[in-house]
Amino acid sequence: MEVAPSGTRTPLRCFPALLCSPAPPPGPDRTSLRSNAERKPNHAEPRTLPDGSSRTAHTPPAPDAACVSTYLFRVARWAFFRRRLVLAIWLVLVVGMIVVAGASGGKTNDEFTIPGTESQRVTDLLKVKLPALSGAQTTVVFAVPGGTHVTDAGPKAGIEQAVANLGKVPGVVQSADPFQGGPISQNGQVALGNLQWSAQPPDIKDSTLDLVKKAVAPAQAAGVQVEYNGSVYPGWRVVPSELPELVGLIIAFIILVITFGSLVAAGLPIMTAVIGVLTTVMTVTALAAVMTIASTSTTVAIMLGLSCGIDYGLFIIARHRDGLLRGMPPDQAVGLAAGTAGGSVVFAAGTVIIALCGLAVVGIPFLTIMGVAAAGAVLLAMVISLTLVPAMLGFAGDKLKNFSRFPFGKAHSEQIARQSVENPERAHGWRWARFVVHHRIPVLLGGIALLLLLAAPATRVQLGLPGASSNPKGDTSRKAYDITTANFGPGFNGALLVVADGVQSQQQVDQIAAGLAKQPGVAASTPLALNGNTAVVRVVPTTGPSDPATADLVHHLRDNRTAIAAGSGANVLIGGVTASNIDVSSKLSSALPVFLIVVVGLAFILLTFAFRTIWVPIKSIIGFLLSVGAAFGAQVALFQWGWGEKIFNITKSETISFLPIIMIAIIFGLSSDYEVFVVSRIKEDFTKNGNAVEAVRRGAGTASRVVTAAALIMFSIFVAFIVSPTPTIKAIGFSFAAGVFLDAFVVRLTLVPAVMALAKSGFWYHPQWFARYVPDPDIEGEQLQEQLAHHDGVAAGIDGDGAGSPRPSA
Repeated sequence: MEVAPSGTRTPLRCFPALLCSPAPPPGPDRTSLRSNAERKPNHAEPRTLPDGSSRTAHTPPAPDAACVSTYLFRVARWAFFRRRLVLAIWLVLVVGMIVVAGASGGKTNDEFTIPGTESQRVTDLLKVKLPALSGAQTTVVFAVPGGTHVTDAGPKAGIEQAVANLGKVPGVVQSADPFQGGPISQNGQVALGNLQWSAQPPDIKDSTLDLVKKAVAPAQAAGVQVEYNGSVYPGWRVVPSELPELVGLIIAFIILVITFGSLVAAGLPIMTAVIGVLTTVMTVTALAAVMTIASTSTTVAIMLGLSCGIDYGLFIIARHRDGLLRGMPPDQAVGLAAGTAGGSVVFAAGTVIIALCGLAVVGIPFLTIMGVAAAGAVLLAMVISLTLVPAMLGFAGDKLKNFSRFPFGKAHSEQIARQSVENPERAHGWRWARFVVHHRIPVLLGGIALLLLLAAPATRVQLGLPGASSNPKGDTSRKAYDITTANFGPGFNGALLVVADGVQSQQQVDQIAAGLAKQPGVAASTPLALNGNTAVVRVVPTTGPSDPATADLVHHLRDNRTAIAAGSGANVLIGGVTASNIDVSSKLSSALPVFLIVVVGLAFILLTFAFRTIWVPIKSIIGFLLSVGAAFGAQVALFQWGWGEKIFNITKSETISFLPIIMIAIIFGLSSDYEVFVVSRIKEDFTKNGNAVEAVRRGAGTASRVVTAAALIMFSIFVAFIVSPTPTIKAIGFSFAAGVFLDAFVVRLTLVPAVMALAKSGFWYHPQWFARYVPDPDIEGEQLQEQLAHHDGVAAGIDGDGAGSPRPSA
């Protein structure tokens, strides 16, 4: 090999071996990060070159044995050179999971249990003692127009025939005739029928529910309006639409084309993200064959899998393309991109995964599975960004430097891309960063005031599980709810089941029912069944299922169960769908503080380890609380208070009880993404140049373009779910979108630079013992870049600031 002339650099060829060198002995303690200018130069010593000659050269400092950037550098270059093998492995995995999912026949369902609650004990007891009452229930509402009555000859005959037909539907164990003791409204225009099923809602097929619709044909032929409500009814099962995902992907592609100015660069992160999501969905489908997985789990996994997959790929591809524009060979550029941006991806994904897995502390299985499924999607997105993305960059080669005419013209796209590398201070992101740093105090005060104002409605939140009252007005369950409320009262939409276990006679059951009827807030109390020593009494509240007064009634009955037992010695339990919803809300509320402490505590440790200062996680957590509080307050105002009724075509209803915990898990994880990406660039610049305020200006300005694109992509994917007809999905999509938007643009790109500019170099302080005992993971790739900068086999221009004149490889 010919020795490179002094002052030139040769291509990187042997760095995997170089980067395996052991860590140097611990150096002196540092109380803060030092810039390169503050560090002593390495002593010169003779070194033998590969061709046998020797000359004096600076010995590069060996990176920490545990530094993240080293391993990511090696993994990315391995994937780059073995790109066909890596692509084949991922394709085999995807195809294999599709085959397994198809063969398993797994389907998600919405059955969930709430262990440790009284309503769950009622369900379990009924399955043993009164299995006929443990299955699903359907309320059939028969209504006639004004001027007629359900007791008229024509309507009555049609209703009676419909009830008889309903009793013959497979799986129906009881079809209550409203003309034999059933409820009929005082005006005689509405009658309520009831179907008791032997199976739980997820086990009742749609083909069976189609038979229910056919069974009521005689009533409809007689001019009777028929609507349905309950835990299962025709049309209750919502089929997820692929439209939100498609809309989100189209918007994401447009944003990426604008960001990169290249169709190839824009298509790569979307393609790799889709591979990850497809693998996740097929895995969830296969697992659904052997365990209960809610359909919401798939929706949340798709949301996060797409958004995180695209974002993680975006960060690495953007860094790789910058290297190419500086003249680096593709293999060096991809290794450096993975060693720098990839480190941020690893720690950002880690915080998201911790937050999602933290849902397990709530103790509700469907939330635990939802969190694990979503965490799996994020984990796959991370692994793909570190393996498949470098492999695809190997296939793309220099094509990433080919700019497209869409949407602003080829010349303009190339000018913007090269400006971000060669003259970044002219970019809009740098201008915003300069503005924030220069006006940091008013910006900080104004941003905090805005977020606190948006968060104010959250202080009046009302948690619950929305039912038929929040469904679209054209939905049959909503029609049934409104008709029942207008003619019988809201309580008939959410009756309670009171189980008396240990009664000795029907007389004792009647006494318990009479005692229940006298309780405040009870409209009616009717014995339903007695089997052995277990009886069931149906209690109708005076208020609706989502009314806080109904929750007060449930707690009152449980607190006075001894008096209600009327000396019978029976164990009285309060259950039913309404009580179950109340128990879920109560359990989620009580678990929220524990969940918050666990998730924030673990993330605090992870971020402290990543950035080697306690101020980064403290600032991140405070910023997260502000953004999630503002997003939650906006959700309360628009969905609970009804300010967004016309905008989103919704009916105001209580806030979904599990939304706060899911928002905390997901928004905290995603906010940590942007925190890591922004702060790592600031730290990288400070480590090189030693000027804290200037590092904030340069680092935030450099990160702003990519973070803006990433946030807009995630925002667009979440917003696309607002078009869903399901109010729950609308609320979740809006909350996530608002949280991401506020956190990225108000907190991470505005408040974070303002705070760091105020703190200056003191922000990076850490105790002496911390430097001694805690290893440096090198999240920003400082040690890796020092290796590359000091080694003769590296191309010029590796520094993030674009300094130096790029030279082509030899």
